[in-house]
Amino acid sequence: MEGTKGEGQPGGGTMANNAEQPRQQDHLVRDGDFVVLKREDVFKAVQVQRRKKVTFEKQWFFLDNVIGHSYGTTFEVSSGGNLQPKKMMEEITSETKEAGIDNRNIVDDGKSQKLTQDDIKALKDKGIKGEEIVQQLIENSTTFRDKTEFAQDKYIKKKKKKYEAVITVVKPSTRILSIMYYAREPGKINYMRYDTLAQMLTLGNIHAGNKMIVMETCAGLVLGAVMERMGGFGSIIQMYPGGGPVRAATTCFGFPKSFFNSLYEFPLGKVNSLLNGTFSSKALPSESKDSISVEENNGVLLDDLQTSPKEMEENIIEVIENNHPQQETMEVISQEPEYKDQKERGNKKDYIQEFQKKQEQQKKRQIEAAALLNERNADGLIIASRYHPTPLALSLLEFVASSRPFVIYCHYKEPLVECYTKLRERGGVINLRLSETWLRNYQVLPDRSHPKLMMSGGGGYLLSGITVANDKQKPESCTVELEKNEEPIAKKQKVEESEDLP
Repeated sequence: MEGTKGEGQPGGGTMANNAEQPRQQDHLVRDGDFVVLKREDVFKAVQVQRRKKVTFEKQWFFLDNVIGHSYGTTFEVSSGGNLQPKKMMEEITSETKEAGIDNRNIVDDGKSQKLTQDDIKALKDKGIKGEEIVQQLIENSTTFRDKTEFAQDKYIKKKKKKYEAVITVVKPSTRILSIMYYAREPGKINYMRYDTLAQMLTLGNIHAGNKMIVMETCAGLVLGAVMERMGGFGSIIQMYPGGGPVRAATTCFGFPKSFFNSLYEFPLGKVNSLLNGTFSSKALPSESKDSISVEENNGVLLDDLQTSPKEMEENIIEVIENNHPQQETMEVISQEPEYKDQKERGNKKDYIQEFQKKQEQQKKRQIEAAALLNERNADGLIIASRYHPTPLALSLLEFVASSRPFVIYCHYKEPLVECYTKLRERGGVINLRLSETWLRNYQVLPDRSHPKLMMSGGGGYLLSGITVANDKQKPESCTVELEKNEEPIAKKQKVEESEDLP
C-alpha cells in the first residue's frame, strides 16, 4: 500500500523513477540482446554483438549502430555495412502522381527503362541511397505515367524491395518467432502454424502462477511461448526424449535468467519408474552426462563415460585430445614440453571440474522436477511432438490435477483420433474435442481489399479436454453386470400384483 501511494504522490518520485528506469531500458536494444530483423515479410532472429557480420536477404552489415536505439526502429544499410536510422520521406512526388486510365496500351518490350544495369551499378558505387535510385528509375521510365495508380504502387513496391536495403529491428515475441519458423523452417516445428499455437495457449489456459507440463519437439518454440505467457511466475516441467532438451527457439526469445529459475527438465525415459514408485536419483548421473549438447563437445558425445571418477577423468581427457588436435600441434611447435604439459593438465582439470559441476546441477534440478511431478497437481499439460501422442498422453495425464485443461498437437489427424478413443476408454477426461483451425490471409488496402491468392493448406490438429477425478474403485464392467442381474422395476410391480390376487 505504501509503495502504491508513493508513486502517486510527489514525495514518492524516487521510487517511481527507479521503477520506470528498467522499463525504459527494456525498449532499447542492448549488446547481447536477441532481436528479430524484419524486411517486408521476412524475419531472422540474431543476437546483437559488436563487429559481428550478419547476412540477411543478400545484404551483409554490422549491428553496432543498433545498440541504444528503441525496438521498431528502421535502419538503412549504408556503405561499409553500417546501419543508419532511416528518415521518413515522401514516397511519390507531385510529378509522379499522374496516372493513366488503364494499362491496355502499355507493351512490355524491355525498352521502357532508359537506365541500364551498368548505370544502376554506377549509382550504387557512388553511394546513392536506394530511395534515390528508385526515384531515378521512375523518372527514366517512359511508361510509368501511363500506368494506373494501382500499377504504379505495385511498381514502386517492387523496385523498393530490390534496391532499398531497409531493415527493421523488432523485439522477439511468440507471434513473430512462430511466423519466422513457419516461413523458413516449418519442419523444425512440426509444421505448426502460428494460429494453431495461439489456440494451444488459449485452450491450455496458460497464465502466470501455473504449474505446467510441456512435452514438445518443436525446437523449443512451444516452451518459449508458455514461458512468455507465464512471465517468469509459476513452474514449468519440460519432458524431453533422448539425451537432452532442445531449446534453440527458446533462446531466441531472449528471456532474462530469472525466467529459467522456474524451468525444470525431466527425461521421458524415467516417467514409468516415477509412476511405479521405483524412481531413484542414483540413476540420474548417467542421464546427465548425455545431456551435454553436441555443440559443446564439437560433435562428440560422452557416451562411454563410467561412474568411476578415474575412468571418467580418463575419458574426458580423451575427448579433449580428440576435439583439439590442431591446437595441440601448434603448442608443440611454439612451446616448451614442460610448459605444455602443465598447461594441458590445467585445462583438463578445469574441464573435468566444470563437467562434474554441470552433472551435479542437472541432477539436482531433475530431482526437484521429480518432486514436482510426484505431487500430481499440475495445472495443465501441453504435448506437441513428432512422437505418437497416445502413450505420452496416457502417462503424463497422471501428473495433472482434476479440472485442468490439456492440449495435444499433431500434424496428422489419425494419431489424434486413436488418442481420442483411448482417452474415452480410460476415463478421467471430459469435453474431448478434436479440431482444426482454418486460416486465410487478407490484403487490406484502399479499394483493393481481398483474400490473398495463396493460403496455407493446413496447420495441424488439436485434441483438447479437461481432466476429472477417475473413480478406479468401481469399474464400468461391474456396474454393467449388476444392472443385468437386477430385474426391471415394471416387472417387479407385476409380480407383486399377481401375488396379491386370490
